[in-house]
Order: sequence, then structure tokens, then C-alpha cells
Amino acid sequence: MFKSAANKITRSAKSFASVSSGIVNPSSAFKVLCVGAGTGGISVASYLSKNLGEGKVGVIEPSDVHYQQPLWTLVGGGLRSFEITNAKMSGLMPKSASWLKSSVSSIDPENRTVTLDNGNKISYEYLVLAPGIQLDFDAIEGLSEALGKDGVSTIYSPKYVEKTWEFIRTFKKGGNAVFTMPSTPIKCPGAPQKIAYLADDWFRDMGVRDTSSVSYYTGIGKIFGIDKYADSMWKVANKRNIDVNLSHDLVAVDPLTKQATFKTVGDPKNSSLVKVKYDLLHVTPKMKPVDFLKKSSIVNAAGFVDVDKETLQHKKYPNIFAIGDCNSVPTSKTAAAACVQGYVVKTNILDKIKNSQNPANLKYDGYTSCPLITGKNTVVLAEFSGYTGQPIETFFYNQANESKFSYWVTSSALPSVYWSMLTSGTWNGPANFKKVFNPLDSN
Repeated sequence: MFKSAANKITRSAKSFASVSSGIVNPSSAFKVLCVGAGTGGISVASYLSKNLGEGKVGVIEPSDVHYQQPLWTLVGGGLRSFEITNAKMSGLMPKSASWLKSSVSSIDPENRTVTLDNGNKISYEYLVLAPGIQLDFDAIEGLSEALGKDGVSTIYSPKYVEKTWEFIRTFKKGGNAVFTMPSTPIKCPGAPQKIAYLADDWFRDMGVRDTSSVSYYTGIGKIFGIDKYADSMWKVANKRNIDVNLSHDLVAVDPLTKQATFKTVGDPKNSSLVKVKYDLLHVTPKMKPVDFLKKSSIVNAAGFVDVDKETLQHKKYPNIFAIGDCNSVPTSKTAAAACVQGYVVKTNILDKIKNSQNPANLKYDGYTSCPLITGKNTVVLAEFSGYTGQPIETFFYNQANESKFSYWVTSSALPSVYWSMLTSGTWNGPANFKKVFNPLDSN
């Protein structure tokens, strides 16, 4: 099953890579300007450029490669190849959009312009921000020097994701395996523990689990933010004998002594430093808003674009929208969230441009999804609103239970949907499927 599914996904990625690239820098003014061509950005740009026509949509994106990052947990866990998680940006960029292969230097919302790193100014009527969030390796002392060597890795970077699998499969003598999650907001907040469960599975197959300890240190006070799924994850961790340490934030890595230092958080008066020896260390780095946003006037105190949580429209500048990891909405930062947010934004913007007499006026309800991989063929499929904390499950069965079907959805179905539908702007999330597979909202 793994081989056939992987081949299918590979063919999908390669088919995109063969498409001709978008038009580069044909204009300095656009009806809609999208910053970023990741999960949310590419979906919005594809949809709007098809509906508005050639030259109306500009896309600012410096990268040559588009990554399907949700699959990197499976890459780090030895279940998928890195190659099937990426495609050439030139192949994904919609033909009718204009690709400005550059980075953003600054935004001037008053004059409706974006300045590129080469000094060129691009004007817009509507601005859609989707540049993501950046990894901050330097926020953890010693991490930059330690990564990729002597058992230290992360699935969050294309540079080190394959190192994670290398260190797991060569863990032949056993020892202390430590997995971390920071206290700062991050993308895909379930991934730090997912890779721990996969490593545990492999250690058992390799016959070294009895001579190993597997520990999970998280900088937040819960194993997972939504109680229904948190209960399931505690059961998984306890069943696997994984040592879970809440409110422990990684602050330093010493590659010479192979020691990780954690700061206890939550109670400032009683915080302390805890030093832990490791033989294998998977680090989820701290993350922060991208630089050009942090120095702009459109972000909140934390550096995220200050938008209305339902319309994703900027609170001061109504022609600016933000989707995905860069915005301020109080829900988990996942590809699923970016996709549904993109659906709301692209639909409402098109209605405004077309001056629709019956606008959809879509609102984002905080939907996000985090497939919590618990083993080499099981998943707890968390779907919920980050606004209410309530589950929004697509299927009729209890998705908080470990399921092989949920694993198939995560590892095979969703990756195919990603390449064939999401990147072309035709996938808007699972809401319509829920009407068929869970019409009574049984969970």
C-alpha cells in the first residue's frame, strides 16, 4: 500500500513540475497581490487568477521549490521519501498569474504598495498576505551548531528532515531519545509528539526499546490543546511508556556533553533549569513572524497580521487580508487552517471585485485539523475549531480513537488532494465531505 500510494503522489508532484512557469514581472500594479505561494497563498492565487484573467494577480515568492510540509513527519519517520514532498515552484505557479520571484522588503498600507528587496515598488488594490512563519534556530542556545550532527535533528526544515530518519534508524544501541516542543506559537503543533511515537515504533521493531527511554518535553501546559484529543494522546503516551514533561521549554543544547537544558515555565516565581542527557534529540525550533511583517504597521504586539478572526480582513486596512501562519487568529497554525482561510478570503475578494449582487460573505469558524500520527499505521484525526475548542469531525466514527483508516486519509488521500486540488485552487476543505460522511454531526 505504501509503495503504490507513494508512486501516485510522486506522479502528481512530477506532473506539476512539468507545467510552464508563470509570467515573471510583467507589471508593477495588480488587482490582487499575493505575498507567499505556500499552502494558502498558492490556493488563493490559483483561484483568483483563473477567475480574473491574465495579469490581474501577482504573486511574490522567492523560492524555487514548493514543499508539502505536512508529510515531513512521515519522511522523518521513514515512511515516505523526501522527494514526493516537493515540486518546482515554476510548475505550480498558475499560468495566468504573474510571478515576481523576489522577497518583500516592506509594506506601505497607506499608499497600497509593497517594496521588493530589489527596490521595486508594486501597487495593489487587494493584498493577500501568506508568507508563513520563520524558524528561529538561534533562539535556542547551541542549536544551530548542533543540528544535523550526533543525533540532533528536526523535521521542520528541509535541510534536516532526512537526518531525523537517519538518526532514528541508526539508533542501534538504544539510549535516551528526547523530543521537544517550544512555548512559542508554531506551525503544525502536533508534529513534535508525532515523530516521538513513530520513533518509539521503530525502536520496538529494532529491539532497542527496552534499553531506551523516550521523553517528550513541551513548553506548554497540556499534551494537546483540545481536551477530547488530549485524553487520547495521554492514553497513547502512557501505553507506550513515553515520559511526558509539561511546561518545560528547551533553552539550550550542548553538543559536546550531549545535554539539553529546559526552563520550567508557567510559574515565574518557581522557574528552574532542568538538564537532560540525550543520545537522540529531535528539536522543534522556536518560530517567529517573518522579518518584513515584524517591522510593518499592520501587525499586533506579537508580530502577527492583525485581522478580524472571521473575515481575515485587516482591522484597519479593509483591502488587506492575511491567511495561514502569519495572521493573528487564535487557532492552530496548520495547512488545513490555511486552506479553509484561503477559501474564505478568495471567495469574498472575488465577490467584492465582481461587485456580486449575492455575495457569499463567508466567515471563518476557526477550523483546523491535526492528524496525530501515533504509529506506523495509526492516526488520531483531530479536527476542531480553535475558537470554540469543539471538534468538527468529517467522519461518523470517533476520530479521537487511533484508526488505520485515519492513517490512510493522512498518508495517502490528503497528499493526493494537496497536489491535484489544493495547489490549483479547487480544494476548499472537507466541509462538503462532512455532509456525506457525518451528516448527523455524530461526534
